Amino acid sequence: MPTLARRVAQLSQLRSDRAERVMVDGEPILLIRDGDTVHAYSADCPHAGAPLEEGALCHGRIICPWHKGTFDVATGDVLEPPALVALDRYPVVVAGDDVMLTPEKLPRPVRNASAQEPHYVVIGAGAAGAAACATLRECGFGGRLTLIGAEPHAPYDRTALSKFVPSGEMSAADVPPLLAPDWLARHDVERIVAKVARLDVPARTIHFETGGQLTYDTALLATGSIPKQPPIPGVELGGVHVLRSLDDAAALVDAIGDDAAQTRVAILGSSFIGLETASALRKRGTPVTVISPEKVPFAKQFGERAGTMFRKLHETNGVMFRFEAKVASLEGDEGNVHEVMLENGEHVEADLVLLGTGVAPATGFVEGLPLQKDGGVIVNAGMQAAPGLYAAGDIAAFTLHEDQEPLRIEHWRVAQQHARVAAENMCGARHRYGGVPYFWTYHFGKRFEYLGHASEWDEIVMDGELDRQQFVALYLKDDKVVAVLACEREAQTARLIDAMSRGVSRADALAIINGASCLAQ
Repeated sequence: MPTLARRVAQLSQLRSDRAERVMVDGEPILLIRDGDTVHAYSADCPHAGAPLEEGALCHGRIICPWHKGTFDVATGDVLEPPALVALDRYPVVVAGDDVMLTPEKLPRPVRNASAQEPHYVVIGAGAAGAAACATLRECGFGGRLTLIGAEPHAPYDRTALSKFVPSGEMSAADVPPLLAPDWLARHDVERIVAKVARLDVPARTIHFETGGQLTYDTALLATGSIPKQPPIPGVELGGVHVLRSLDDAAALVDAIGDDAAQTRVAILGSSFIGLETASALRKRGTPVTVISPEKVPFAKQFGERAGTMFRKLHETNGVMFRFEAKVASLEGDEGNVHEVMLENGEHVEADLVLLGTGVAPATGFVEGLPLQKDGGVIVNAGMQAAPGLYAAGDIAAFTLHEDQEPLRIEHWRVAQQHARVAAENMCGARHRYGGVPYFWTYHFGKRFEYLGHASEWDEIVMDGELDRQQFVALYLKDDKVVAVLACEREAQTARLIDAMSRGVSRADALAIINGASCLAQ
């Protein structure tokens, strides 16, 4: 029996600059006025469930408040990650001033393989790999598509590993997948769980550690990074952990055990992974000491004033620091770590040590392609590294601004942005990477957002209260906004990230902060 249309709103009451959430038969639905037309979509972001009406509508784009996923107002299609699938659509009719909606989702096409050629391969089953597969099918690629990854798990949300798993808020088994469990099968994506021993770029051939090989027509290299193991005596002891994979997170939680308050943890390095994990562990009452050669955490990324705020936030919540300290060795008892010895002679007792000492590009298996000294893969603006080969994510050295040298940005969402551009170009487009880098970090219940990328700046303009973690900080170079750090300002950062995609001045950014809607194009 067909479902009857319901009157859900009045056209005259809907604003063109703000989405409206309504409930229909218990389903949250987003209404968006576009002239005399109204579009209706699922109201929560498919990535993490953020309420989309709390984000922004800018220049035909719906921008998620939490992680800045972006959708097309007219179609609901994905324009920017981290969401990888389009918004569900509902049929709408405007009759006079009445907005009539039928609460039955319109079907979305399922695009799968129609031929075995050409053969595209995605090497790396993380954020970039998942985004590439979704984009290739979205763009109509109908050939054979293979996704290769060493982990047995389907692509998952790696950001949860340091933010929520160590605190017990989320179990390792509950870390959400990036795509629905049956998505790969429904879209004819072949999944190979194996380690790649050698990638012969000129021959377009992949050799596996277990033997066997696979040839391809075009490939995307998206293998991410591997944790650096510092040359410290004792680093091989039991109880020394890294945190990169789902299995790493599970092992860390298991090692801490049920009596978290009695397990002393030393974290080497004041990286984002290190301090996010420190925050998560303190939620369980775990004694945490962070040992770092830096004087102020995150000073390089955000400046000393913001870095000092992060330090104070952690200290207020019980994290102990040893700044400007170097580790001499890890000392053990019966094969397990027992303490960290510093070069100044101080001893830090530890039942468990987490290495937060950085990562390196996972490209040691690549042959026939010049690499940077650190293992990075140089790509052009279309993310192409060589004939038949593209690269995305942590490994990709790309030009963010025309007047700058190629750089690598190790952000999860940037990897997905890269992958979308690469996949579109693998399907015949000629797109250039022009996205605004974005990441978020989570400390003691506070979500900090970072937009853009600033290697240097002339001035930082602060709006709000930094020490209360309610602020927007504009990083300016030649009076242009090159980066933004913010906390509890999600709607403003949604509008700012749209403006930054075209370049935004100090004056226009301040206008947005003070309540202006999206800037004119």
